[in-house]
This record gives sequence, structure tokens and C-alpha cells, in this order.
Amino acid sequence: MSILVTGAAGFIGFSLCNKLLEEEDDIYGIDNLNSYYDVKLKEARVSKLREKAKLYNKKFIFIKIDIENKKEIEKLFDEYEFKYVVHLAAQAGVRYSLINPHAYIQSNIVGFLNILEGCRKVKVKNLIFASSSSVYGGNLNMPFKESNGVDHPISLYAATKKSNEIMAHSYSSLYDIPSIGLRFFTVYGPWGRPDMALFLFTNSIIEKKPIKLFNNGKMIRDFTYIADIVESIYLLIKKPPKKDISFDKSNPDPSKSWAPFKVFNIGNSNPIHLMDYVSALENALDIKALIENMPMQPGDVEATYADTSKLERYIGFKPKTNINFGIKKFVEWYKDFYEIL
Repeated sequence: MSILVTGAAGFIGFSLCNKLLEEEDDIYGIDNLNSYYDVKLKEARVSKLREKAKLYNKKFIFIKIDIENKKEIEKLFDEYEFKYVVHLAAQAGVRYSLINPHAYIQSNIVGFLNILEGCRKVKVKNLIFASSSSVYGGNLNMPFKESNGVDHPISLYAATKKSNEIMAHSYSSLYDIPSIGLRFFTVYGPWGRPDMALFLFTNSIIEKKPIKLFNNGKMIRDFTYIADIVESIYLLIKKPPKKDISFDKSNPDPSKSWAPFKVFNIGNSNPIHLMDYVSALENALDIKALIENMPMQPGDVEATYADTSKLERYIGFKPKTNINFGIKKFVEWYKDFYEIL
């Protein structure tokens, strides 16, 4: 299996490559190593992958490329005829989209188009790409189901992720490219992103600084452990979608298509109150947090909750890692990586 993973130096991309190196032989990773967050962490991930490839005697090729660069992406797909593509590179973060919206259009729209064109050229057997639970926007009908409408995004980040789903569907329909969009729900775990809550909270608690709880802590999230995300993606790689000949165009279901295209929620299906999340972190660190309550931020939603029954039926796997276990594993990694006694 010749597999391209974009965003290979990112949190999910790195974690997926780490898994693939245990199972597959021909892994290619690309990333632009931008400075959205600590480049040293991204470089450490790539070094870890190279070490593992050597240990397992596997082929892992990492190339520094920006997906926005049309010519470089064309050259990449000309040189390597990938059979499978997992597209995880993107400009992430809801709040940052309020500060630098153009970065989201360039990376998430222009960059994704370049990847789609590459997939069309080499006729990939399966394209898996990252969407987000944020596409559900202002929807209050929980748990979120793939059959729900996603026409009311409340951040530009969410709008670009919905756009990715629409773009991929059009390519699936036009060029018969099997495509799967994954709506991730608050991913956390070892090697996580420094801009996300668990990382920020851990750093502040250790340094005895207040942690900021938006909406006065009255938030609910379907926190999903990274190993569950990776296992889901791995199983999906080997199960490309087929055309649904029973699709009713006169009564279209948003969760289905006549094209070889699917979207799946990947969440823990067990929403957790933010204060319970903080308590689990306090227990893992054995330090009491200082709390600074903050108002709701633009683009945020109060609650997320994934219905993953569609995913479970398709691959026979259900994300279910307990939050206490997941946070404990993150804290162990954090202390080891940053050499905290």
C-alpha cells in the first residue's frame, strides 16, 4: 500500500504514520512545518517517525511541501503514484480563523483543491480527508448525526471544512474517486497540539497560572482519544466507499450519495462537562487548577456529541477510551517530553 499522509508532522498525521509504520511498508508524509505552533514539536514528531521506520525496517519518506503550492503538489503526484491518500494537512483552530481568515482559504480550500487534482491524476483507490465536528455549527439536535443538515457554520474554519466535503463529493461524482470525510470530535492525547485545551491547561497548571474556562466552564465536549482516531482511519483506508445505487435524488439524505463518497463522525459518543475534564487533569497532575472564568468566544459552540453508529456499522469499531485513561497518558507523555519531574 503506497500511502500519502499530508500533515504528517501534525498531531493526527504523526499519530497515523506511527501506526502505519507498524503495519505497512510504503509510507510518504508531507508537511510545511509552519509556525502556527512550536516547530520544534513538529520536527520531533518527524524524527520519531524516522527512528521508527529504521527500527521496523520500513520505508518512510518525509518531504517538506506546502499543499498551497500547486506546482510542487503536481510534481509530487507525478513522481509518486499514490494508491491511498489521507489528507490531514489544514489550517486548524476556530479562534485563529477570526484573526487570520486568509490562511484558511489558502490552506483549506486552495490546498485541498491541489490534493484533489493529484488524486484525480493518479486515480487513487481511496481518499480520506479531515473534516470537523464544527460543521454542525448552531445545530442543537444532539447527538449529531451525519444525516443532520450542516448549512449553518458559525466560524470560517467550519465553513472551509464543509467546503471540503462538498469539493470532495464533486470529485467523487465527476471522476469516480472513492472519498471519505471524517468529522473529528475534540481529539486529544500524547503528542497533541499546543493550541488545544488539554495542552494549555496542563502547562498553566504546572506553572501555577490560571486556566481560562470559556463560557464560565459551562461547555460540553465529546473528547476523543487519539488512538481511537487512528484505529478508525486505519480501518477506513482499507474500506473505500462504493456507489449507493439506492440513493433517492428526489429525497436526498445528507449522509448518503450516489457517488462513492461517505462522511463519518469520529467521536467518543460520551460528552464530558469541561469541569469534569479539568478534574481528571488535576488528578493526573496531582495539582489543583487556578481557574479564570471567561465569556463565550465567537465561533465556539456550547456542546458537541457524536452519534458514531454509522462508523461502527461500517468498520466494526467504536471509539471508547475513558477520559481518565486518556488524560493520564497525555500527562505521562508531556512530563517525559518536556523533562518535568
